[in-house]
Amino acid sequence: MNLSFARSWVRRLLMGAVLLILASVWILLGAMPVSAASWGADFTYAEISDQDFSGQDLHAASFAAAEARRTNFQGADLSAAIFTKGVFAGADFTGADLSRVLADRVVFEGSNLTNAVLTEMTATTTSFYLVEITGADFTDAILDRYQVAKLCERAEGVNPTTGVSTRDSLGCRD
Repeated sequence: MNLSFARSWVRRLLMGAVLLILASVWILLGAMPVSAASWGADFTYAEISDQDFSGQDLHAASFAAAEARRTNFQGADLSAAIFTKGVFAGADFTGADLSRVLADRVVFEGSNLTNAVLTEMTATTTSFYLVEITGADFTDAILDRYQVAKLCERAEGVNPTTGVSTRDSLGCRD
């Protein structure tokens, strides 16, 4: 009986150690640093200025009221993301997918939207002051009339992904 009690005790001890190791691995794999952000991530009210999100899948992420100055989003998938009241001054969105983004009351001042896809974006009461838009596609985007007029003053290029000219996508008059 002592031998069977000892075996039972050792078996329970080993099983507990295995469970502890598996739980530790699960927790470590579940942790998501900023550099590994992914689909549906939540950066609401986050301070993410000067971070690098280039090439990441941030589809349907929330950046509502985020402070993202000079943040790198080059080539990132930001489709269907929420940018409401966010500050993206000086951010780099070169070649990024911003289609179907909700960007009301957002500050994009001094940002780079070169070759970005902004189709079906809703950007009301949003500032595009001094934004680089060469090759950007704004097809079916909802923008304030004043912003469209200002963007048309410097609109040029053709988006390499969609093949649509920036001027045509904004509805600029020649």
